Amino acid sequence: MKVSKTRGIGMTSQRTRDRMVWRLRESGIRDEAVLAAMAAVPRHVFVDEGLASRAYEDTALPIGFEQTISQPFVVARMIEAMRAHRTLANVLEVGTGCGYQAAVLARLAKDVYSIERIAGLLEKARGNLRSLRLSNLRLVHADGALGLAEAAPFDGIIVAAAASGIPDALLQQLAPGGRMIVPVGSGDQTLCLIERTATGLTEKWLDAVRFVPLRGGKQ
Repeated sequence: MKVSKTRGIGMTSQRTRDRMVWRLRESGIRDEAVLAAMAAVPRHVFVDEGLASRAYEDTALPIGFEQTISQPFVVARMIEAMRAHRTLANVLEVGTGCGYQAAVLARLAKDVYSIERIAGLLEKARGNLRSLRLSNLRLVHADGALGLAEAAPFDGIIVAAAASGIPDALLQQLAPGGRMIVPVGSGDQTLCLIERTATGLTEKWLDAVRFVPLRGGKQ
């Protein structure tokens, strides 16, 4: 019997995925909707075949173009903080990478826009995502630091690269009540959670992380 790549087998099976989710729960992730989305998305589809057996380890893995897929805990932590148990309508992801986090977000929001500046990596993500048939996910080749004004405002923005400061363009595209999470720092990096409240913007600093730098322009 032929097993589809999406379903996986052995170290890429649903059972292995479920163990990853159990570890996320043990590590403090409490949002059951986020955990369910992580359980549903086959992470092994988004890494090179030679690394598929390591797809459900809690580690970052190379995806080419000098980029990485973030470790599962960081993905879950950032989405959980940004979501805050809300029903999400319009979400922006900056840094599509291999497409994994975008696929998780697509299970938690009505519409997801994901920006990638590297054309070759964006095409790789399209290929990875094809079998999942996510009709509410739109990939865009653009400068992520500028956001996507034509689709704004967003009630959630998640940035998968470290900014030296919080990009003003992204703040402008955050809806009232919206939340943005972004790694900040050129050396030591910390997750910053920003919320647009009735009285202005609030900041909360969370975990130390390590991301590739957020770069301008596109290639």
